[in-house]
Amino acid sequence: MQETAMVDFMSAFYAANAAWLLPLMIFFARVLDVSIGTLRIVFLSRGMRVLAPLCGFFEVLIWLIAISRIMGNLTSWSNYIAYSGGFAAGNYVGMYIESRLAMGYLSVMIITRGDAASLLQRFRKKHFGVTRVGAQGVQGKVRVVYLIIKRRDMASVSEILEQHQPDAFVVVNDVRHAAGGVFPGEDPGITKWRRMVGGFRKGK
Repeated sequence: MQETAMVDFMSAFYAANAAWLLPLMIFFARVLDVSIGTLRIVFLSRGMRVLAPLCGFFEVLIWLIAISRIMGNLTSWSNYIAYSGGFAAGNYVGMYIESRLAMGYLSVMIITRGDAASLLQRFRKKHFGVTRVGAQGVQGKVRVVYLIIKRRDMASVSEILEQHQPDAFVVVNDVRHAAGGVFPGEDPGITKWRRMVGGFRKGK
């Protein structure tokens, strides 16, 4: 008797809450799988051969679970809204997680018409590897400063630029592989082949 009462209670509870419980589950499933998908793309672009397929497995698994619930109830408009909303929110969450992870390296090119001596001195004080070359721009001679930095150090570089060369032209690009170089917190005399991933090796 007690077991029957419990089953009846659970059935009644589910029936009363199905209208919002299923869309909520679909929403969070989509947030999770799209977030994982965003990270998978980032890992692919950086040649991470283990993490990218692993993310792909869980991304598709969660998506199949979510879409199976949609196909089981095609007349509920709330499921469609939850599915679409989860997709949109998942993109935002995935980008936020990627920005917090700050994985990989960036190439920073700084072009300035002013004296770059103070800028170079500041970068070197912070132990950034920096290269300066002279160049000819449309309006005359310019100085070009190159840096390869870790993504997590971009905020520090931006702060230095705002203080010493706020009018400089700056271009930032992703770097897939990097070896050697000088980075804050690392011994500049050691070649860092361990930085290279995705099958890239010395001599290839």
